[in-house]
Amino acid sequence: MEVTGPGHDLDVQAIRKDFPILATQMNGKPLTYLDTAATSQKPQSVLDAMDHYYETSNANVHRAAYSLAEAATNALEGARAKVARFIGAGSANEVVFTKNATESLNLVAHAWGSKFLSQGDVVVLSQLEHHANIVPWHQLAASKGIELRWIPVGDDGRLDLTDLDALFDGAKMLAVTAMSNVTGTITPVTELAERAHAAGALVSVDACQYAPHLSLDVQTFGADFVSFSSHKMLGPTGIGVLWGRPEVLDATPPFMGGGGMILDVTMDGFTPAAVPQKFEAGTPAVAEAVGLGAAVDYLDALGMDQVRAHEVALNRYAIEMLTDRFGDSLTIHGPQEPEARGGVLSFALADIHPHDMSQVLNEHGVGVRPGHHCAKPLMRVLGVGATTRASWYVYNDTDDIDVLGDALADAKDFFGL
Repeated sequence: MEVTGPGHDLDVQAIRKDFPILATQMNGKPLTYLDTAATSQKPQSVLDAMDHYYETSNANVHRAAYSLAEAATNALEGARAKVARFIGAGSANEVVFTKNATESLNLVAHAWGSKFLSQGDVVVLSQLEHHANIVPWHQLAASKGIELRWIPVGDDGRLDLTDLDALFDGAKMLAVTAMSNVTGTITPVTELAERAHAAGALVSVDACQYAPHLSLDVQTFGADFVSFSSHKMLGPTGIGVLWGRPEVLDATPPFMGGGGMILDVTMDGFTPAAVPQKFEAGTPAVAEAVGLGAAVDYLDALGMDQVRAHEVALNRYAIEMLTDRFGDSLTIHGPQEPEARGGVLSFALADIHPHDMSQVLNEHGVGVRPGHHCAKPLMRVLGVGATTRASWYVYNDTDDIDVLGDALADAKDFFGL
């Protein structure tokens, strides 16, 4: 992989060569992949790292003294150390590997929440949240009688903090996204965390969309829990991350029971292992952890400041070009300022249904995502049932957005609009 030096744009053409799938076609057209908000593509270095692990080091971890098992354990813990460094954790032991970010968020709600929340306690969410950061709290509301309050979204797509003090009054937890997967809205996590803590609440952050695209420093966030996924940041599926403050993780009971998460078991009970093993019952996804570690290496080589600058430039180009081209027939949801959003653009064109739009774009080799994006409360706030969502990453450039624009124009002609 070759990229330009600090202060310069990413060399997208060089980057694209690292991703084998981008050389393929879809419906006889070059693949224009604009669905990274759902899952990112994987560079060859990630694929090779996982293959190399299976070819040279595959064994179970933490449970044997022979050399191959020791190599597998070192591979797993080496990946944990890379992730810890990538997010600014104080120690690798603050990093818990999960199945995905959904499991991380469920762990917070069901393990921490089941111990520390009682009937009438308040959990504050925002209207931007993904279902993974809503449904577990609804489950606790049904089983324990907790109260859910909601930070509203303003007309500009940003959170409306006007009544934040009242929302936080008596709250025990703030569960909030760092970046919307629908509007791309970047939320003021540090400010929210400070105000939540001042009110006596802990803070759990869904950083699924944030971690792949901006420099993530969990210390600056000021949160108590931070969750994100591997597969949205160039890594494999099947592994996610939960970071937590050590004292909070220590106080949280295990989420699942089984092998690997215990210090001792008797016929009368059990004693859990120390963090992070306390939360990692069963055989972990070792190869996937290795792949995540390789993805972190790749992003480190690019530089997260460069990644962010590239996406802001693509945001600006897309918003300006598509608005100029389609005028009032185009609605872009969320903040209109390129710097206020991630590389996600949810839109409507005339009255074309998003699923119809996606099918027409598919014929042009363009992959976008139609639907409610697992954010139905936000859809209701926006007054729509679904949107068409295009999202970009380090392997996209303005040519991809031009292809999108041409495909949208063809869709408009196809439907006679």
